[in-house]
Formats: sequence, structure tokens, C-alpha cells
Amino acid sequence: MDKQEIKILEEKIVNVCKNIYDPEIPVNIYELGLIYEIKVSEDGKADVLMTLTTPNCPVAESLPEQVKTEIGYLTGVTAVNLDLTFEPPWDQDMITEEAKLELGLL
Repeated sequence: MDKQEIKILEEKIVNVCKNIYDPEIPVNIYELGLIYEIKVSEDGKADVLMTLTTPNCPVAESLPEQVKTEIGYLTGVTAVNLDLTFEPPWDQDMITEEAKLELGLL
């Protein structure tokens, strides 16, 4: 996989994340700022670093698994390594401007 194909696949992963919603907040996990990093290697392995709004989030078990599963459905992805972190802790400053408008925070 060349650099252009990797970039396209990373964009597809972003689009997958934009279709996954936190069940308590009507905004997708990408716009919420829960996805910290997406990297795809030449062999198609996707490394995703994400967080949750709180460590006690009710979907702490299911949401990361959903993200991993849905990214794994993409053509070209050979494996998904999803790491969950709470460093730095998530806060409202990580929400995109568009999502802040949607949530009435601006």
C-alpha cells in the first residue's frame, strides 16, 4: 500500500468514526474529539487511539469494540489495534466548532 492509498484509507476510517455516536450525546465520536489518532501501516493495519468522555462511561465496553469492528469492515484494513487512553483526559475543548454549535455550546 502506497502513501496515497494509506491516506485514503485513513480518511475512510475517519468517515466510519463520523457514523458512530456516543449514545448520551447526539454527536459522532470523531466530532466529539474522542479519536486522538489514526495511523494505517503499509500492510493495512489500522492503529487507533481513542478515549471516552469519562472512565466510567456506560459504553466503556461496547463503544471501543464497535469502533474496532466497524473499522475492520473496511476494504484494505487487515487488522485493527484500538488503544483506549485517558491521557489527556477528554474535555469539551476537544469538541469541534461544528459540534459545539450543534450542542448549543457556542
